[in-house]
Amino acid sequence: MMKIGLTGGIASGKSTVSKWLIDHGYPVIDADEISRQVVEPGEPALEQIAAQFGNQMIRPTGELDRRKLGTLVFQNSEKRALLDSLLHPLIRRQMLETLDHLERGGARVVFLDIPLLFENGLDTWADKTIVVSVTEDNQLKRLMARNSLTADQARARIASQMPLSEKVNRADAVIDNNGSIEDTEAQLNALLQQWALDLT
Repeated sequence: MMKIGLTGGIASGKSTVSKWLIDHGYPVIDADEISRQVVEPGEPALEQIAAQFGNQMIRPTGELDRRKLGTLVFQNSEKRALLDSLLHPLIRRQMLETLDHLERGGARVVFLDIPLLFENGLDTWADKTIVVSVTEDNQLKRLMARNSLTADQARARIASQMPLSEKVNRADAVIDNNGSIEDTEAQLNALLQQWALDLT
């Protein structure tokens, strides 16, 4: 089974590529989705977050206040490292279990949708890597619009990740997502054919 790491910068359009892959029948393991699952009400990680960061991080509904926690950890590298140390082992275990399930089920290829693929050394799990790339200006504008952030808040989130240019240099393939969705899809189609991974 070929494992392909899919990553990019925050607001670079990785989720658009991931959705296209799912819609076209490719198995995708989404690290962000798993990260949401491990902090659902009743999960041990949610109690650990409350213990480490305060009960104010939990909404009255019992759910994690992701926005409040995000604001805190993106402004403090020590708190972000603490949160990562709580969540990353749980996320990795779930991903490995899903990988094992897909392999035993005979999947030919799986995409690992991981925002911090290179930062966390998870590119070692992948046979090939794809980076979804945009210009710095587009990245900033899209993040501000998507998350209703100020320019300073958006820059802090972008700065918390490895520079997109460095990810591009380390990738086996790059999808340029500065144009239309149709242009992005055409690049992806061509890449899958080049790697003999088209499902047709």
